[in-house]
Amino acid sequence: MDSSSTVASSKTQRLVALAQQLRLYKPPPPFDEMEEQQIQETAGKVVSQVGFQESVTPIIKDPERFRPKKAAVLICLFEGDAGDLRVILTKRSSRMSTHSGEISLPGGKAEEGDRDDGDTATREAKEEIGLDPSLVEVVTVLEPFLSKHLLRVVPVIGILSNKKAFTPTPNPAEVEEVFDAPLEMFIKDENRRDEEREWMGEKFLLHFFDYEYENKKYLIWGLTAGILIRAASVVYQKPPAFIEQNPKFKFPTVINKDTIVP
Repeated sequence: MDSSSTVASSKTQRLVALAQQLRLYKPPPPFDEMEEQQIQETAGKVVSQVGFQESVTPIIKDPERFRPKKAAVLICLFEGDAGDLRVILTKRSSRMSTHSGEISLPGGKAEEGDRDDGDTATREAKEEIGLDPSLVEVVTVLEPFLSKHLLRVVPVIGILSNKKAFTPTPNPAEVEEVFDAPLEMFIKDENRRDEEREWMGEKFLLHFFDYEYENKKYLIWGLTAGILIRAASVVYQKPPAFIEQNPKFKFPTVINKDTIVP
């Protein structure tokens, strides 16, 4: 039996219905059409303390100021033993020079050979945690997010029908742990707190989710939390039970490799 047959035979009715629902999803148009301009991004992996949907961030059209590099992350969903939808997450290696030990989704920058965002996300997932792309059915992409370093991050939703076929093999140079969490957690107000921040005079909320899994405690926040809030809202077709408060995003006069959102 080939891999596609294995995926099809192991998929539950719920996952079939979810795949059909998500294939019909149309991301909202961006607040303002973005021109492709130049910006340097130093971090290779997609972890950030801040991340906001491009569709809610007005971008000024200026050919000299904004051309973000592109990345993609994989929101890999599967059905847990209790019948809940769960998402695969990673804890970054403590060896990493930036964002060491933080929680992230598998993903990274697009490379020249990638056909699309789904290709980028699944390739990175294979490199980071050993997830065979043939096990993942890519069903949709969400609207891009802007990271702290103004990197354009495209969330890709994929369905892992046969969880038992996946044995995590973390790349020790990048990933310390692989675990999973209930997706619905990210639209609930339980185990969540927020902090008010400011960017160029605009206030916004940074969300933090405390999560315990197999006697280990994790803090999921920033870009990862923002993407998962949006993904859960789309999957469950309802808004979160709390105020997100994204900023009215503005860009500074000069953007270079050191420009970040505080």
